[in-house]
Amino acid sequence: MTIKVTVWGENVHEQTNEVVARIYPAGMHNCIAEALNEDPHIEARAVTLQEPEHGLTEEVLENTDVLLWWGHAAHGDVRDEIVDRVQARVLQGMGLLALHSAHYAKIFKRLMGTTCSLKWREAGERERLWVVNPGHPIVQGVGDYLELPHAEMYGEPFAVPNPDEVIFISGFEGGEVFRSGLTYKRGNGKIFYFRPGHETYPIYYDDKVRLVLKNAVKWAQPEGAQWIDSCPNVPADQAPNPVEIKGEGLHKPGEEGFK
Repeated sequence: MTIKVTVWGENVHEQTNEVVARIYPAGMHNCIAEALNEDPHIEARAVTLQEPEHGLTEEVLENTDVLLWWGHAAHGDVRDEIVDRVQARVLQGMGLLALHSAHYAKIFKRLMGTTCSLKWREAGERERLWVVNPGHPIVQGVGDYLELPHAEMYGEPFAVPNPDEVIFISGFEGGEVFRSGLTYKRGNGKIFYFRPGHETYPIYYDDKVRLVLKNAVKWAQPEGAQWIDSCPNVPADQAPNPVEIKGEGLHKPGEEGFK
């Protein structure tokens, strides 16, 4: 079975920063999609903020098993109705991978219900992401750690809810630590926050980073029946064991407040 993936990219830095444009001439979103498409079980496409409906039409989302989100400079430009749409799909069962600065994305903050704030420093220092949950599907093939020679520092405290699982803890050259790989469940959807990905470093070309993304897509794909946002009335005579009506209900079909 092929996993259908949509990579959402803000696509702002690539247009405004010469360093980013040189590292990612086709855009970070296309670099990530290209990495995922190396796996024969994944079919990834990229969409961007600048497209109609930010590239996240109802049709696109209905045909997306897992959505990857990279944003940084234009979180506020994402329309709330698109955030509502993405949230509904996550609750139904679509997986979500929030990458790097997407900790401040509207959709991630909505799903977390917190500020998602953290400490940061951009000094091009070494980052080592230690695997702290070696049996987890997301880290298979990674080894004890993955190391990035140049990265932006993120430091604790990270203002997110306690995760279901911690997958990575980063140590930085400056001494800070950070929970760099976290999983959550919201509704029927799986969420993975993965810290690496600063735009001025070629992080999405790193083999182990690309492996983590492929593994995470497979982990986050929907499982079983998807939840639907509805509240159907089940008539008493259509119950699995038909029920005799013994009194007047609060609501009647056609009345205000009846669903």
